[in-house]
Amino acid sequence: MSHEHKRNGSSLNCGSGHEHQEHNHTECSCGHEHQAHNHEECGCGHEHQAHNHEECGCGHEHQAHTHEHFTPEPYALCTVCGLPMDECTCFLSQSAPDKQIYILENLGCANCASKMEARIRELPEVEDASIIYATKQLRVTAHQSEELLPRLQEICSSIESEVKVVPRAKGSKEESTVIFLVENVDCANCAAKMEQRIRALPEVSSATLTFATKQLKVTGQTPLRLLSQIQDICSSIESGVIVTPRDSAAPRRETPAKKTNGNLKDGIEIGIGAALFAAGLLLQNSYASASVAALLLSYVALGGRIVLTALKNLSKGQIFDENFLMSLATLAAIAIADYKEAVGVMLFYRIGELFEHIAVERSRNQIMDAVDMRPEVVNLEMEDGSIQVIPAGEAQPGDILLVRPGDRIPLDGTVAEGESRIDTSPVTGEPVPVKAGPGSEVISGCVNTSGQMKIRVEKPLEESMVTRILDSVENAAASKPKIDRFITKFARVYTPLVVGLALGTAVIPSLFTGNWSHWIYTAITFLVISCPCALVLSVPLAFFSGIGAGSKRGILFKGGVSLEAMKNIKAIVMDKTGTITKGNFVLQKAVSLGDLTEDELLALSASCELSSTHPIGTSITNAAAERNLSVVRPDAVKELSGKGICAVLPQGEVLCGNRKLMEEYHVDLSGYFKEDYGTEVLIALNGKLAGYLVIADTIKEEAKDAIQSLKKYHITTAMLTGDSIGSAEAVGKATGIDEVHAKLLPEDKLTKLKEIRKRHGGVMFVGDGINDAPVLAGADVGAAMGSGADAAIEAADVVFMTSSMEAIPQSIAIAKATGTIAMQNVVFALAIKILVMILGLAGYANMWMAVFADTGVAMLCVLNAIRILYKK
Repeated sequence: MSHEHKRNGSSLNCGSGHEHQEHNHTECSCGHEHQAHNHEECGCGHEHQAHNHEECGCGHEHQAHTHEHFTPEPYALCTVCGLPMDECTCFLSQSAPDKQIYILENLGCANCASKMEARIRELPEVEDASIIYATKQLRVTAHQSEELLPRLQEICSSIESEVKVVPRAKGSKEESTVIFLVENVDCANCAAKMEQRIRALPEVSSATLTFATKQLKVTGQTPLRLLSQIQDICSSIESGVIVTPRDSAAPRRETPAKKTNGNLKDGIEIGIGAALFAAGLLLQNSYASASVAALLLSYVALGGRIVLTALKNLSKGQIFDENFLMSLATLAAIAIADYKEAVGVMLFYRIGELFEHIAVERSRNQIMDAVDMRPEVVNLEMEDGSIQVIPAGEAQPGDILLVRPGDRIPLDGTVAEGESRIDTSPVTGEPVPVKAGPGSEVISGCVNTSGQMKIRVEKPLEESMVTRILDSVENAAASKPKIDRFITKFARVYTPLVVGLALGTAVIPSLFTGNWSHWIYTAITFLVISCPCALVLSVPLAFFSGIGAGSKRGILFKGGVSLEAMKNIKAIVMDKTGTITKGNFVLQKAVSLGDLTEDELLALSASCELSSTHPIGTSITNAAAERNLSVVRPDAVKELSGKGICAVLPQGEVLCGNRKLMEEYHVDLSGYFKEDYGTEVLIALNGKLAGYLVIADTIKEEAKDAIQSLKKYHITTAMLTGDSIGSAEAVGKATGIDEVHAKLLPEDKLTKLKEIRKRHGGVMFVGDGINDAPVLAGADVGAAMGSGADAAIEAADVVFMTSSMEAIPQSIAIAKATGTIAMQNVVFALAIKILVMILGLAGYANMWMAVFADTGVAMLCVLNAIRILYKK
């Protein structure tokens, strides 16, 4: 029986008479079913399961992902770019005089990467160059490549200003990445300074301190040996900070007791200071000296720790931190005998700072609670049947765990005993519970809603889904978008600029007016405003909230860069099979053209396909079983390669196959016309056409609504598929997709995507197959369905765990909301600060207003950022 081959590739006929499910299948004439992702003829006669298989003549199964040191065969496809190996630019010439690999730090745009690659290739010294966006690597083959670095940096910076070109040294020790916990860091601006200083260490190739998670990610040669240096750097910027390597097996939440004690201590100091401040105000009219004493004592209670911290940091070279600026501002107010103002501002500052810390901690906890579903303990069944509670990190594959009704499934495993319904919404966002029984796979993070179960552990804690989700969110938070990097750089300039402006305001007008007291007071307000914490904190927290909001819906963003890029997407390009459709073959309908009923027609064809393992044959037998139809094994079966099956049944001779089979047996087809989407299987009984079956891949139920939702954002939708034109257009018409491009090879998809980007702008590609990996890596944003191939998920910027089309418009909505809120925070913080400066120069602003422009604005920005978590 011959069927059309439709799995992410063009129609193929290898002569076996079966449909091939491989992602990339070339004729090998071995007569076996091939399941390799990329299979070329090698003549060995065995099944090949390597991801990338080239002929080497060894006669064995090949499992290497890539082979760089060989002469590429022209028919092999590159797993990175999808082009034939003789056209591929990822594998550099071995005859070139020198080859150098560079890392492009802060590269955030796939289109910009292609422009850089084109410009670099134009250099006369360069023989070959390629940028692999997925790994941020630039590979250059050139004469005297070491001397090219300044020119490479100039080209890349001219296209994307934040990009830094860093050589990856030859023969260097393998770099590793270590994540440290940075406890007690309470200042976002200080965290940015720590990150800058750590990144400057010669042994460090990259370092990112994420204030939202209080985690420091360091990549370099043996980062653990740098712990003492990292500790010294952090302590010199903010005293009390403790840096420790993160224990992957331990829960990552800070203990509530530690946070409560810190807030309680601040509350007591504020309470004592407020009481003394009130006493000073009450005594000011009758006992002036007692009033001044009470106000000064209040200042010591409220600001003593801040002044001491400022002096300590000053001795370490930390000039422009908030402690120094607040101390300078309030001590200057005391110097001009404005005691009430100095103490009142310090009181307001301490209250605002406390509320800001509480708001940050609560928002951080809300986000982490949404994604950190890791269990602390599990119920282990012992050999004697008793239950022992052990730490989750100690459970090993093969252990039996007890999961009671209402419990969260702790580790990935298989149901060994019991039945229940599982709520998967915490992981996938899918609200409908699914049934689970013995043999069913269950993933950690889901909730057991009804019956008691025992599960057999398949993966330890560090490999289970709950850890993968948490790691994805934390790593994503460490990937900083352009606006975040801009604000960090802006903050370094902003504070010295405003301090300089404050100094000028204090001196220059006073020389002309002689009113030193007024202008010094105005300058003090500038000092209070000059702290950039609201700016530095609000933007990354907005993106972290967006990443957390996505994870609650089963959408894993792999970085703030991809989240930022998604808000500017103008076109979404999708693969068909597994993305828009379910990737299965189902009987759509049975049409009788003679005396047989539909059930009799289906029973005949199922009898012919009884021994078939082919997906289409299986779909026919499954449909017959669902209708409880009686099928019989044929007396004789003859399979005609590429055409179909001829079987002898009690009813007579039955033909089951395509048009070629019918024509060979001279069956009259004059009254038959193909009208339906899908593969049609013709059935003839005793030489006369009896009817046909329609087998098709099922379109996802939510696909049409998802496409309509995307159009609300004025986004163009397109479909790229290797399927036939008729089938592709039928799917496009049914779902409302704007553009349909069919019969495409993997390299054709990449070419077509570039054409769509040229016409519309930023492009997002959604796919699930191994042959989608090159297109995913080449798009501005690549998204993979969670049910897809590992290579596609690895290459993607976003993963839709639900594999639902609804996740596509949801991700766009989250990205746009995140970008809007981040920009709102920046504009709001700067506008308030500038407004207070102008009012101060005009004589209408006081220090109280300046404190609001600092801590008050920061707190409002934090509250604004976490709105994304509750966006419907």
